[in-house]
Amino acid sequence: MSDSGALFDLSEPAGQAKSDAAVADVLAWFRQQKDLAERFGSGLRQSIDEVLDGQRTGRFDPHKKEDLEKRDHLDKTEKTYLGTKVEIVIRAEFELPKGDRMDYKIAGHDVDAKWTIGSNWTIPREAMGHICLLMHANDYKKTFDVGVLRIAPDLLNNGANNDGKKTINERGRRETAWLFKDAPLPPNLILSLSPEIRDKVLASKTGQQRITELFRQVRGVPIGRTTSQTVAQQLDPMKRVRDARKILNEEGIAILGHQSDSKRIALALGLAVPMKGELISVRLVRVPGGTPGLTVEIDGKHFAISNSDEPTAPLPPIHY
Repeated sequence: MSDSGALFDLSEPAGQAKSDAAVADVLAWFRQQKDLAERFGSGLRQSIDEVLDGQRTGRFDPHKKEDLEKRDHLDKTEKTYLGTKVEIVIRAEFELPKGDRMDYKIAGHDVDAKWTIGSNWTIPREAMGHICLLMHANDYKKTFDVGVLRIAPDLLNNGANNDGKKTINERGRRETAWLFKDAPLPPNLILSLSPEIRDKVLASKTGQQRITELFRQVRGVPIGRTTSQTVAQQLDPMKRVRDARKILNEEGIAILGHQSDSKRIALALGLAVPMKGELISVRLVRVPGGTPGLTVEIDGKHFAISNSDEPTAPLPPIHY
């Protein structure tokens, strides 16, 4: 098992892989793929974000229950489509051909894609006897699961919904050969903020005000393009970021990217260097040259990180 405790060691077959050669083949095929956890995690993150469509809707919580008074949730049709989106994105990520009767052909075997954002998978009658790739993610816990299971009647609960679909029972979960359990899901930044901070960011009426408040409130944490798009809800969120730089520069806050002075400043101050498409804000305070600790020189002056929420002096020009 990996250091995270999420990746299972398949040198010792688990679940049905002990007795079902086809299930073992499918697991072995996945384990041969490079960067498996990262690719599943990013694929599930992409699927959720695309269905939330934050740039147009401002939505960020895929778990939120339906409320007739509000429209910031996924409706039933969208929740169903999320499963289709996961199927499509994972197929593209691993370049999987379509199966003869099921969604995928993996290691010569038909495999059906099954997704849930809830607590269990719903299995239709036509999946009986077939291998399923079980996928699940929880944005609140920031985790995801992936397992392989051949569906059999004794692995399903007795009750069925109106469409005749049944859920996997406890024995079915034990028989599932897990690739990942509670693996780290790329974070949903807005959802992970404290309610107090999130309210401050989202309360403003204009996209520019929301973006500026985002980088004012959320410092020292890489902020991805999807977060900026959801907060701004505008076609060009990066213009709002450029304008926010001008405003926050006067308060001593720099918004760093992945190149030029941004990279140099981040490295000097011990910050994570943003990847392409990411940004990170930091409040700086001027200090004397030779001050102990992490400092950076900008325009001949020396600066250190300030954790204060109070504005500091305006910053000199930075080549972002």
